[in-house]
Amino acid sequence: MMEESYRIEVVEHPDQGAWRVIGRGLHDFNLQATGDDVTQELCLALYDDQNEIVGGVISEIYWGWYYINVLWVRPELRGCGFGKKLLDEAESEARKRGAKNVYLDTFSFQAPDFYKKYGYHIFGELNDFPKGFQRYFFTKEL
Repeated sequence: MMEESYRIEVVEHPDQGAWRVIGRGLHDFNLQATGDDVTQELCLALYDDQNEIVGGVISEIYWGWYYINVLWVRPELRGCGFGKKLLDEAESEARKRGAKNVYLDTFSFQAPDFYKKYGYHIFGELNDFPKGFQRYFFTKEL
């Protein structure tokens, strides 16, 4: 039962402290349930000859699964093979770090055909997310 001394507020622009407290609470709960606290962040950056980042992968590995949060290549470099090289290198590094499977999500206006081309299959789909588009969830065994 909620007591009057507690309240819920919408926090329009949460600071890192709010994210840290809430995220840490869930992390601690998960750790208690699984006994596993091995999350590895994995970032690969694609640099140009000016040492500027022009693409990359932001991801993490936990519980034997590799999650690709972001794979991005600057628009003028798309179709040149950099996405595939980043994906291949990321999957290889994830395997070295113990991942057995990979999952990610993408939108119909982003790269579903790219992932299908490299062996990913859809395990979930949300229609009209955003309106007129789909959000796809992909997985693949590493």
